[in-house]
Amino acid sequence: MPQSVIQLKCYCNEYPWGKQGSQSAAARIASKTPGTEFQIDESKPYAEMWFGTYPDLPSYVLETGENLQDLINTNPEHYLGAQVLNKFGHSNLPYLPKVLSIAKALPLQLHPNKELAAKLHEKEPSNFTDPNHKPEIAIALTDFEAFCGFKPLDDVAALMQLEPLKQFLPWGHKTTSKFTDQTLKHVVHSMLSASEETVKQVEEGLAALPVQAFGKHDNIPSLLPRLQNQYDKTDNGSLVALITMNYLRLAPGESIYIPADGIHAYLSGDIIECMARSNNVLNTGFCPRADRDSVDTFCSVLSFTPHDAKEAILPATPYKGSKSGHSSVYAPPMSEFDMLKTNVPSGENEVLAPVGGPSMVVCTNGEGELVVEGRKVAVKEGYVLFIRAGVEVEYKASKELELYTAFVQ
Repeated sequence: MPQSVIQLKCYCNEYPWGKQGSQSAAARIASKTPGTEFQIDESKPYAEMWFGTYPDLPSYVLETGENLQDLINTNPEHYLGAQVLNKFGHSNLPYLPKVLSIAKALPLQLHPNKELAAKLHEKEPSNFTDPNHKPEIAIALTDFEAFCGFKPLDDVAALMQLEPLKQFLPWGHKTTSKFTDQTLKHVVHSMLSASEETVKQVEEGLAALPVQAFGKHDNIPSLLPRLQNQYDKTDNGSLVALITMNYLRLAPGESIYIPADGIHAYLSGDIIECMARSNNVLNTGFCPRADRDSVDTFCSVLSFTPHDAKEAILPATPYKGSKSGHSSVYAPPMSEFDMLKTNVPSGENEVLAPVGGPSMVVCTNGEGELVVEGRKVAVKEGYVLFIRAGVEVEYKASKELELYTAFVQ
């Protein structure tokens, strides 16, 4: 008989931007996941622990070693639920959760929308491995820094009056012309297209200015040398991020939402990330020039609608499906997933009502047990569990539990 709860073994990958050794939350959690035999090498940077069914780094059933997607395919309606199968038209999990540990800026990036993703997948399937979009959320586990979306136009326009930056304005916009979305697009394209020598000269010019010259964006002089130390003085990403993008600092538990086509670059911290099931990305900075995608393609699909930084914040709200009040929900404006954060005090329990689709749970702290349909399963830091659609879930904490759950209705 198909089970309702599947314990998984998951793995952690290595990218240069990851945190070193056991400083990485992704590595620490992965090292405590049973069955992986994963051991931390303190000389390596560990970036991402994935717990989903995406083929690049899939999860496996702990008991049998079977690929989770293969198991789901044996009885999709049992595991995913009829309404999710009808909603998405396939038996793949519609979301991809991860733990990310970030020591330096990720590539300056966006994720193509569904239309472009389908075209890129057809044209370059080795580089764009699926036809889906990739809106995402990031929930801070530790203090977290990110560049996210564009500053309000007035803020960018004021910064563009600094002498080193005027060369990136379109002709005729040097001083008094109205700064529009199209002006911003021209500025971003010009910055991304600039030569290494130009970038170096501009950054040297910015570094020579007094902090007062940057107005309310007085964090730019301190952020510039940090980025230069990470990606030298010739990386175009530094100019775009510092001058045109919002800089955010999040405390643990706070979250941001990145829409499809939204420009972003995570800078530091440990996070829970969840996205629509995709691994497509376009990069144009904070990476070697040989690894960058076309500036024209990047700018043609990038949304140039500026926003206040606060608009990126995705608040947690009390979860209506919680019967004990220990869970909050992060609900982005998309259909593929919501995310729960559950904190169960020691000696207490939490009961979650059934949902119409499957859930994927990672325990980031504590110890206890999970009860589903009378079956008890141990839960500890590093444990990852897949829960089928349509069942009530109870957690009992022997030591205060912290869990994150991706689910779909």
